[in-house]
Amino acid sequence: MPYYVTELCVDVMDRSCVAVCPVDCIYEGDREVYINPDECIDCGACEPTCPVNAIVFGEDLEEGEQGAVTRAEQWVAEHAATGGAKTRGRIGVDHADIRALPRKDALT
Repeated sequence: MPYYVTELCVDVMDRSCVAVCPVDCIYEGDREVYINPDECIDCGACEPTCPVNAIVFGEDLEEGEQGAVTRAEQWVAEHAATGGAKTRGRIGVDHADIRALPRKDALT
C-alpha cells in the first residue's frame, strides 16, 4: 500500500519529501504535492521528512483523511503524472478539492 499526502500539506509544500524519494514519485501541484500511488514503492523515506506530518501510509489514514487516496488517483490520472517527477517538472495545478480550500496564508 502506498503513502499519501493529506491536506496538511496544502500551502506548506516543504518539498523535503521530493528530495528523498528514491523513485521520484512525488509530483508538484500548485499548493500541494501528490504521490503517484502506482509508482510509490512503500519505502517510507518521505514520511519522516515532512515537517507537518502530511504524509501517511495508506493503511494508517484516519477516517477523515481517506480523500487523499481519491485525490491522488484522480490527480495523477488527470495530469498524466507518471515517469518521474523530475522528468515531468512542476505541474502547478491542484485537484479541485484542494483548489476549493481557502489559502492558509489568507486565514492569518
